[in-house]
Amino acid sequence: MVDRPQRASSLQPSLYGFIPRTYCGKRTASLMDQEGLKGDKDPLDICVFSERPITRADILLHARVLGGLPMIDDGEADDKIIAVLATDNIWGEARELDDLPHVLIERLDHYFKTYKMLPGKECTAYGREHALKVVKASMEDYQERYGE
Repeated sequence: MVDRPQRASSLQPSLYGFIPRTYCGKRTASLMDQEGLKGDKDPLDICVFSERPITRADILLHARVLGGLPMIDDGEADDKIIAVLATDNIWGEARELDDLPHVLIERLDHYFKTYKMLPGKECTAYGREHALKVVKASMEDYQERYGE
């Protein structure tokens, strides 16, 4: 779901929203491999590349997961899943993170390192296999928290 059109002067390099029926809890945080880390208690964030701008909120779309950025915000796991609009004319054929130009991932990384002006955050993108584990874990966290 695209839920946050950007209002600040820093332009988000992709569509930004969350994956419905996900929750960043203990399972999601455990995939960060950092002792004692907790999830941010929010739905899992997703960045979706598309050739078409979507400028309003509350749009559900079909996206294909390619990878993700491991983020820690105020001591909590806050992964950013990277995906493409499944039927996109430009990016729709992408299946793995390496199918995207590296500069797109660099732009996402830079955006998330600077949008809250938190210096020193290191970030290394992970591939599709790990991203799918993060999505699955956040769906299990959601089921534990909210049920079916």
